[in-house]
Amino acid sequence: MKIYNTLSGKKEEFKPIKNKTVNLFVCGPTVYDYSHIGHDRNYIVFDSFVKYLKYQGFKVFYLQNITDIDDKIIARAREKDVSPKDLALAFEKEYLKDMKTLGVNSVSKYARATDHIKEIINQVKKLQEKDFAYKIDGDGIYFNIAKFKNYGKLAGRTSLDAEDAVSRIDYSKDKKNRGDFCLWKFSFSESEPSWPAPFGQGRPGWHIEDTAITEKFFGPQYDIHGGARDLIFPHHEAEIAQMEAASGKSPLVKYWMHVGFLTVNGQKMSKSVGNFITISDFLKRCPANYLRFFVAKSLWRSPIDYSESLLIEIRATVEKMEEFLRRIKLQKSTKSAKEVNTLIKNLKNDFFKELEDDFNTPQAFAVLFDFMKKINQFLDINPISKKQAGDIYKFFQEIDKIFGIVDFKKVNKTVPAEIKKLVKERELHRKNKEWQKADQARMEIEKQGFVVQDSENGPVIKSI
Repeated sequence: MKIYNTLSGKKEEFKPIKNKTVNLFVCGPTVYDYSHIGHDRNYIVFDSFVKYLKYQGFKVFYLQNITDIDDKIIARAREKDVSPKDLALAFEKEYLKDMKTLGVNSVSKYARATDHIKEIINQVKKLQEKDFAYKIDGDGIYFNIAKFKNYGKLAGRTSLDAEDAVSRIDYSKDKKNRGDFCLWKFSFSESEPSWPAPFGQGRPGWHIEDTAITEKFFGPQYDIHGGARDLIFPHHEAEIAQMEAASGKSPLVKYWMHVGFLTVNGQKMSKSVGNFITISDFLKRCPANYLRFFVAKSLWRSPIDYSESLLIEIRATVEKMEEFLRRIKLQKSTKSAKEVNTLIKNLKNDFFKELEDDFNTPQAFAVLFDFMKKINQFLDINPISKKQAGDIYKFFQEIDKIFGIVDFKKVNKTVPAEIKKLVKERELHRKNKEWQKADQARMEIEKQGFVVQDSENGPVIKSI
């Protein structure tokens, strides 16, 4: 299997540090607001990727942090007149609820920043001892990027280029280098969360929580670090500098995977811009499997531009898959066609071959849709055997465990005899050109949770 590695800028053969064991870390949410579908793309990509790795026989430990202490949390808590801790817990709960609804269930461990203050303090102390960190009175402890000669290697910047670094809490007129970032922010207010430390009462900087958490669970080096593209610099660059400086070991991470942006009319979806759609609002309009397929249909590291027309296309494509599976379920023949056996064999080989090449989901699904087209053409003339139908259905179930794109409850929903009777009555009314009665029958069918669609082969009943 090959994966595109941001660090090298090319696809590389995937070889974990410990044979078939994979340690993977993904930057989680800063819990001061509801998550939007731009965040969601990142989490769905890695959920599917982890499930694919497990399908291929890898043992995966998927770690994700939750930033529950941050300037944004403190500011929002002040606006709402609640404690930062209560605000963070409330939005953490919302985030986890969204993930459950979306079927994002592959995370092995969620680690809160505030549960790892001890590890954070120890890492800051180590950086001070090794002369990579310095103190600014009345401000905090900062990392000196001039001391780390490889700063900028992930983003392809020199330390001079890194002078434009901006993070959430690194502004200070007294820094040695403009790109230096805060490891520990001193506290001067009783209303703000803080913890005692040998270098002063305060709270963690943004970057330090990630390396403190990953060092605790994985040690100083591990296999994969994932996140959105906008985290490459300075956030992930800072992580590399902190951990490699503290441990003296390189690289911190063997493979860096960065997910492409989700844009709206070409502009990155962002809370600061105000062009975002929350996950909960999206799910009021569409089921979770539509959102998961929306993510899966594009290459994980390419941008996706969100639009209502694309959503209509997603709905139609998912319904085609579900309708195909209903048709497959009806096949009861005992006669097996060699042509179909070859198509099934090629599907299984080619689908996973595409995934092995940089987890290329759009090409894998192109293989799947071509297979569906050929099988549908075959079924227009001949039936397929019950065994062949079972093999096809099972394959869809297998890949759905990875991608979560088909609602099998809808596919398997039994059509009651009463609905079948109404459909027959509607057909009779249509034949007799009794359009009003036919429409009344259609509305009654829909009231009971089904919809009837007309095709060349007669009416097709679907659950809503």
